[in-house]
Amino acid sequence: MSCLLVTGSLCAQHPVGIFEDHLDIGHPKLAGDAAYDPNTQSYSLKGAGDNIWFNRDEFQFVYKKISGDFILTADFAFTGDTSGSIGHRKIGWMIRESTDEGAASANACKHIDGLVVLQWRPYRGMYMRDPEEERFYPKKGGQTIQLERIGKTITMKIAHPGEPLQVVGSCETDALEKDVLVGLYICSHDSDHVASARVWNVRIDKPVNYPYTSNPHAAQPVLHDVLGSRLEILDIADGSRRVIHEAPGRFEAPNYMPDGKRLLFNQDGSLWTISVDGGTPEKLNTGSAAKINNDHMISFDGKMLGISNGHADGGSYVYVLPLAGGEPRQITAESPSYLHGWAPGRKELAIVAKRNGSPNYNLYRVSVKDSHEELLTPGNRTHVDGPEYSPDGKYIYYNANVSGTMQIWRMHPDGSDKEQLTFDDYHSWFPHISPDGKWMVFISFPMDIDPDAHPSYKEVMLRLMPLTKPGGPKVIAYLYGGQGTLNAPSWSPDSRHIAFVSNSVPMNR
Repeated sequence: MSCLLVTGSLCAQHPVGIFEDHLDIGHPKLAGDAAYDPNTQSYSLKGAGDNIWFNRDEFQFVYKKISGDFILTADFAFTGDTSGSIGHRKIGWMIRESTDEGAASANACKHIDGLVVLQWRPYRGMYMRDPEEERFYPKKGGQTIQLERIGKTITMKIAHPGEPLQVVGSCETDALEKDVLVGLYICSHDSDHVASARVWNVRIDKPVNYPYTSNPHAAQPVLHDVLGSRLEILDIADGSRRVIHEAPGRFEAPNYMPDGKRLLFNQDGSLWTISVDGGTPEKLNTGSAAKINNDHMISFDGKMLGISNGHADGGSYVYVLPLAGGEPRQITAESPSYLHGWAPGRKELAIVAKRNGSPNYNLYRVSVKDSHEELLTPGNRTHVDGPEYSPDGKYIYYNANVSGTMQIWRMHPDGSDKEQLTFDDYHSWFPHISPDGKWMVFISFPMDIDPDAHPSYKEVMLRLMPLTKPGGPKVIAYLYGGQGTLNAPSWSPDSRHIAFVSNSVPMNR
């Protein structure tokens, strides 16, 4: 980005993480600063400034130039003196026409006293729009802030930890339709003091819109020229996320390897492994299997690998092979067949399949020894998917659309005592049980999609639910993804981390 184009004068840039530059807007009395910690992938902001209001602003801004639609998401918290004596000190996301102190802008604001609001200046030099709705939130205004631009519309959302994002407000202004500066900001609202904040889980996503098929196993469009993939690891205890691998194109569905030091994922029909600290992926030997999709999983004893692989006849079949690599052995004789779980003891697999001319997918358990199949969902007239055995072998967890929304269910391995576990308006898929048996993670799609589909490139949530004590689902990640994000079991062996894939244009961190 040229400073000449943005500010009208030549200047040096100071990159911070994924952002191109940072500086004080409006010449505050006290200087601000910004820093990036690559180990935690978090940002530290310091800034003074009288206010972001009326027809001019003073604050510290960390930004990059972006065109087109985008979704900005991050977690924010004030640090240092958080007594709140200056109630309107503020942090958040900003979309800005330029670095001019009076530039048009839209600002997602979190104040230290709990006030959250979307405010905007429609054109350069105008007074900031006094928002029609101001909201005070307990717990200091929420933690996750999202600001998106879709077409001409700019929308702010916010959430407390564990809760879905809620709309705060939206606006439109012609001055912010084209290339803009987007980034993080902090303002002390006091010329004689510097405020500080920490920002983490920072994501800039570039969404796309395209028709998708209602067949959940059909190939989805792969937009190599628009989106890439990120391999992320999430810490269950504190919700922090690390991107360990990012590339153009599409890769999917990570599994933790048994030692917890590497991840397995699929890309372009093959399987690859990569260190949990990142680095160069290494291809796994899968013999003649070269059309492997995102239904791959490792046996509980860590010795065998199960895959769903495309065949020359165009169908999908289930195979098993040693985790160390080798030639796969075909298990299912009919197609379509999609693998989703190993039974403890390695004697059975749980699959999704269509058989005997049925228009619906059903759940089956299949003998690894002789390929005998047992139907677990007789009489089913809706879509079911994602069967996975619990580590103790007592249940098979799965997702089913029984009432018009896709919900999480479980049953005994013989198909008896089916029990619904989630009850809300989201469409939830692919339950995965932690190795210690205490938790279930799954992906939830928005309410406005076909409940029988799990398309790519949507605003989705990862949610966590306790299994050994009372409690409903809580959100642990907001991301742009869907198909391929969490299709396969992705818990770390110690039940402390989850690996998943999100989608966007790759950005240097």
